[in-house]
Order: sequence, then C-alpha cells, then structure tokens
Amino acid sequence: MKGDRVEIVVDAGDTTRTYEMVASRAGRRVETAMRRGVVEVSEVTRTGAVVRTARFMANRVLALVEQPVPRVDGSEKPGQSGRPVGDVPEA
Repeated sequence: MKGDRVEIVVDAGDTTRTYEMVASRAGRRVETAMRRGVVEVSEVTRTGAVVRTARFMANRVLALVEQPVPRVDGSEKPGQSGRPVGDVPEA
C-alpha cells in the first residue's frame, strides 16, 4: 500500500546512518527478510515483482522499524467500540 515505510538504522563505525524505504506508488508494499546474515528490504508490486531492494549486513543493523499504513477494515469503523451505545456490561 502506498505509504508503507521501513526505517533502518545502521552502525557506520563512528556514527549511525538512517535509511528509509517507502512504497512509492499505490498498490506497492515494503517487505523485509533476513537471509544468511543479510537484512533485505524490498519494494514489491501487487503481482510480487521486486521494484528495488536494499541490503544491509545483519550485524550492523541497530534498528529496523516497520511503519505500515493504518488500514481501515469494513468491520471496524473509527471511534466505534465493541458494544452498542447504552449497553451496560453486567458485573
């Protein structure tokens, strides 16, 4: 989904560097994978084709923060609780 974002903080010796991978178009998503000591962050289309990939050595990665776009389900509307208004739970 457009807006999916992953931030990667990497140890660069004397300092840290922050990289950001963002789903640049509608219908794309950002996926993360860890394989053989390498953290791989990829932007993927709806069909599964990889658009771009960033790779980092796992022992240098300090933080990996996934920030997905809030998705609104049809069953849950913002501001709606699990019980009807005026319904008092029994104690």
